[in-house]
Amino acid sequence: MVNRKRVQRLWREEGLRVPRRRRKRQRTGESAVPGQRLRAQRPDHVWALDFQFDQTADGRVLKLLHVVDEFTREALEIRCERRIDADHTVRRLDWIIETTGRIPELIRCDNGPELTANAIRDWCRFSRTGAVFIEPGSPWQNPFVESFGSRIRDELLGVEQFSCLAEAKVMVEDWRQDYNHHRPHSALAMMAPARFAAAWREAAATGKLATIDRGAANAAPVASLRSPLRGFAPRDDGTTLHPNHHPPLSQQVDR
Repeated sequence: MVNRKRVQRLWREEGLRVPRRRRKRQRTGESAVPGQRLRAQRPDHVWALDFQFDQTADGRVLKLLHVVDEFTREALEIRCERRIDADHTVRRLDWIIETTGRIPELIRCDNGPELTANAIRDWCRFSRTGAVFIEPGSPWQNPFVESFGSRIRDELLGVEQFSCLAEAKVMVEDWRQDYNHHRPHSALAMMAPARFAAAWREAAATGKLATIDRGAANAAPVASLRSPLRGFAPRDDGTTLHPNHHPPLSQQVDR
């Protein structure tokens, strides 16, 4: 008969030791530029990537891929699937570029296995996009997409029970459209992200003041829009646009 005490006695008599468990070596990505003080200066300068998890009513996993423009705060993509790997992430990035015509200069992400894989590295090299990896265990270095993830968790994932994957996809996309086109943001002169992005590009391209349609008695110039960095949107001639220190408050605001 063999029991626990006999095994322990034989183990001691033979002078054996319990092997020390080795910690797995974490693979970190190689950054093109240092990311500690990197701040987006214009649209499509820095795209932030992150993953989030939820589940359907049957207990099966849902995985969400977030792609956020750090300057305009636009949610370029919220991909909801059962499984998303590095190849799927690359396909979604290609889809965003193909449908919008926008190409990021840098992507900021953590050191997850999907984002440090060779597929992402090859995509960055072929598309001439730099990669900025945050330090392991430092989500505060990727604040914009982390804040975005907490917002969708509080407003959608934490209050809705999805019966299936199809329902989750529809509700997530509806939430993204509402966030981009109807949600005012205090860092964007109280404008929705998509509206701010369109106004910023128009002002930067023409160098002229345009008027935002907020009503005849409450119109504001595009040039007065504040940037997400609490700075001012630059013109093509290098000058800075004038700020609007007293934006009107009309409804619930994202900060």
